[in-house]
Amino acid sequence: MPFDARRGARLLGDMAGPKKRAKPRRARTGTVRNKQSRPARAVLGNDPFARGAAPRAPAAQASAPTPPPPKPVVPPTPQARPPAAAPSAAAPAREEPAPRLASVERRVEAAIEQAEARLVELAGRARLRDAPEELWSALAGVVPKLQAGIAAALDLVRLLEPPERLDKYGMDARFDERFAPVAELLYSTWWRTVVREAGHVPARGPAVVVANHAGVVPWDALVLREALRRDHPAHRPLRPLLDDRECDLPLLGPMFVRLGAVRASPQAAEALLSEGQLVGVFPEGSAGARKPWRERYRLQRFGRGGFVKLALRMRAPIVPCAIVGSEEASPGISRAGWLAERLGVPLIGKGAALRFGPAAALPLPSRWSLRFGPPVPLDGRGPADAQDPAIVNVLTERVRATLQAMLEEDLGARGSVFL
Repeated sequence: MPFDARRGARLLGDMAGPKKRAKPRRARTGTVRNKQSRPARAVLGNDPFARGAAPRAPAAQASAPTPPPPKPVVPPTPQARPPAAAPSAAAPAREEPAPRLASVERRVEAAIEQAEARLVELAGRARLRDAPEELWSALAGVVPKLQAGIAAALDLVRLLEPPERLDKYGMDARFDERFAPVAELLYSTWWRTVVREAGHVPARGPAVVVANHAGVVPWDALVLREALRRDHPAHRPLRPLLDDRECDLPLLGPMFVRLGAVRASPQAAEALLSEGQLVGVFPEGSAGARKPWRERYRLQRFGRGGFVKLALRMRAPIVPCAIVGSEEASPGISRAGWLAERLGVPLIGKGAALRFGPAAALPLPSRWSLRFGPPVPLDGRGPADAQDPAIVNVLTERVRATLQAMLEEDLGARGSVFL
């Protein structure tokens, strides 16, 4: 059989696989052949209709649905409102505000009652159930005194009047009379002074009352004077002797002089004793105001024993008086060297601007107690022994030791300082 070249080529092509379809050629006019002549193939993309889905029908061939005929308009007939649906079991009903507030109030009242019961129980354990009554009774006793003292203190304006009549030592009797309510307020209410054994002071005749001293302002001299005038059986007046520093204090120094204080001098003291009056002396002098706080109620040196010489010459008994409370009433900052002592810098005490003197004019409300001791025995000494320094020193140390022992006893027996 003769070899046919066309048939051989066709057989080779069938063995190689299906023949690829040729791409449609563009017409010379630049147009593309109709796409509908080609079968649709699957295309990957974002269009869900182009990802292997069936091709969509053309818009012209899709049959549009016919709209339903319009319904006739019928006017609404009034109907009764349907009853509210009952709350379902799944959703609990919301509680009204009023019952909720009532429950909160009941809880608060119950908590308050429990707290009150607890406080009453604690007060019973601490024995404070009677504290309100005791406090009220204390206030009932203090308030009238405060009212009377304040009403009397309003008359302080009259104290600024010039003196009308002065004695030879500078005392103003009218000023002393007008200052009496203020002295009563300080003595009884502010310091709550207690006086013991005032009967050791003679009821008549001259006597030298020796007491400890504290503070820049001589408040202890005022209290000692008031104690003998009020609580002594004979209500004896006292003329305290103050040094020049205390008498020259601004405003306060002249006030104490007009109240009966006398500038300390041998001549004035002998004249008062010769008249049969009581003389109060503070042998520590200015050293008592310069004592550090840690040395309070520790008596300083009694000088050269001038009060002993005075008592020997005038044959007057020496009565010691221990004053407790004056050290706490006078602030320490009023002393010149207080700040230098606290900081450990001695040069600071020399500055006048660093002295807080006005603070001494506001004494603290400490409790005061005054106790008078029996007269110190002078062993029968007389005026001639006043010139013997040895005898004077022995008697001076005896008075000082007696007064120091009295202070230690009273300090050990006292309770609170301010309450």
